[in-house]
Amino acid sequence: MVNFNEIIEKLKDVISETKIGGKVFDKDVAQALNIPQATFATMKKRNSIPYEEILEFCALKKISVNWLFFDQAVDMLKEQTEKFFQVRYFSDIRASAGGGAEVFDENYETITVDEKIMHNMVGVGNTELEAIHVDGESMEPTLQDGSIVFVDRNQTNINKDGIFIASTTAGLFIKRIRQRADGMVELISDNKAYSPEVLAPDEVSIVGKVVGNIESL
Repeated sequence: MVNFNEIIEKLKDVISETKIGGKVFDKDVAQALNIPQATFATMKKRNSIPYEEILEFCALKKISVNWLFFDQAVDMLKEQTEKFFQVRYFSDIRASAGGGAEVFDENYETITVDEKIMHNMVGVGNTELEAIHVDGESMEPTLQDGSIVFVDRNQTNINKDGIFIASTTAGLFIKRIRQRADGMVELISDNKAYSPEVLAPDEVSIVGKVVGNIESL
């Protein structure tokens, strides 16, 4: 489990690099993340990590998110080398685990992901990923409401097991997808409380496969 206190200390290290004199406090982290101080204190108490704000901070500072979540060395914070890959992060887009959601647009930020983490998700060769949010609970316990998922658009073969982002007339869905013998397409939830949705093949376009995620706590 990711510990919010550990992340706060790492963020303080980053902020201290540009702060002139004095110690960095929680209020400085809250200000850097654009979170009200009282709200930040509550989130810290609950160990509720503000993933969206942290990713936006990382994009602004050009640092690698995996340093915060996977203990990358401090001296690698701002290194721009072949060891890092760019991920397009659509902070305003939710792929729905329940009802339809927005379609992809051109409004995105760029975050960096370490080479090892990238290869663990997609293997050697392909390094193009996009990151969006999960909206709804129908994919629980596999994916939590509010999780950030990494999507590989080059993987669209639904005959291989996995979770996919599908574009439909009702919006974006995040589901397990199976084509039936009669040609119809089933959108299947991991939460057994939700029944599969059945669509005609021309009503579904596979955007890509989910290859990794950061869970919301």
